[in-house]
Amino acid sequence: MASEEVIDWSSAEATARRLVRPGPAASREQAEAAVAQLRGQAVAAQLHVETFTKLGAGPRRGPALVVDRERWITANIESARVIFNPLSEKARQWHEGVSPGGLASATRTAGAKVAGFEVGSLLAFAAGRVLGQFDAFGPGVGNPGRLLLVAPNIVQVERELGVDPTDFRLWVCLHEETHQVQFGAVPWLREHILDGVGTLIAELEMDPEVFVDRLQAALRAALAGARRRSARHAEKTADRVVDTDPAVTSAARPSLGDVVRTPAQRAAIERLTAVMTLLEGHATYVMDGVGPLVVPSVAEISRQFGRRRAKSRLRPETVLRRVLGFDAKLRQYRDGERFVRQVVEETGMDGFNRVWTSPNTLPTMAEIGDPGRWIRRVPLRRG
Repeated sequence: MASEEVIDWSSAEATARRLVRPGPAASREQAEAAVAQLRGQAVAAQLHVETFTKLGAGPRRGPALVVDRERWITANIESARVIFNPLSEKARQWHEGVSPGGLASATRTAGAKVAGFEVGSLLAFAAGRVLGQFDAFGPGVGNPGRLLLVAPNIVQVERELGVDPTDFRLWVCLHEETHQVQFGAVPWLREHILDGVGTLIAELEMDPEVFVDRLQAALRAALAGARRRSARHAEKTADRVVDTDPAVTSAARPSLGDVVRTPAQRAAIERLTAVMTLLEGHATYVMDGVGPLVVPSVAEISRQFGRRRAKSRLRPETVLRRVLGFDAKLRQYRDGERFVRQVVEETGMDGFNRVWTSPNTLPTMAEIGDPGRWIRRVPLRRG
């Protein structure tokens, strides 16, 4: 590990692999059949999504990656290193100018290992729960992204719900393929998001070691809260008070938002929240629109999955948003779907797709709350 890294990624991966639980039992034939079907359903889902959204993502660069929990961990470590690279570079520059070598070097190396352990613990927790993920931030210039489908988790959930496996697998693929189509059809989207993260980090006028301390506190609080909710869920207690639990109030779970100080940082968080809200809202809208057309048992799947979600707020993206300081805006993901639906109803799918023209046509958070403002700001070209 380079001494400038604020997180020891090797430690994070080793910790996650050590702590992650094994998947459900399956014979070799069952596993191979599930992998083959998931790959086929991903291809089918892309065609359905492209037709519904009128977005062309272009030819797939490769098949969907059907992975186990360990491979999902590795993929997310690779992406996290890309996202956190600006912070590591900032830490390197700061240490070279202010605190080179000696005790400080040993201190920050120890801090990076602790942060690595906390990140690894969260990844192990998430690896047993996430069903699918479009990873847009893997390493490499011009990376087209990759669709990850976590076969053990999909099989486990479909068994728990007692739903049709073929239908459930297509239903999962519809949501994740929407993200693949979004990033495939909008080539500037990946860099736009990374630029927003870079702005947050570039504006950090503080000792990176202080940042690491706060990051570690956020990770510990998020993991502790997740474990408490998991324990309550295991006792078959419906988890309906997560956000009001005194043990996990905002004061008890610091986030990246706690180190935001400048107007530029606040504006960057606002932009990132808006684009994340749009992407998730769009994926939900598409899944709800396409599902009844191509998934015969979609009503039963939605009912069973909704019941499961009501009992457990353990989605890994929720943990991530809490660490990043977006937990106060969870309701805006529902608002994102409402924004998409209202714009499509008023202007049609072609009118909505103006949103992908450039970063300037993305909605602000105010416009997501009031879609009419966005419709008036971004005129519909006719003829």
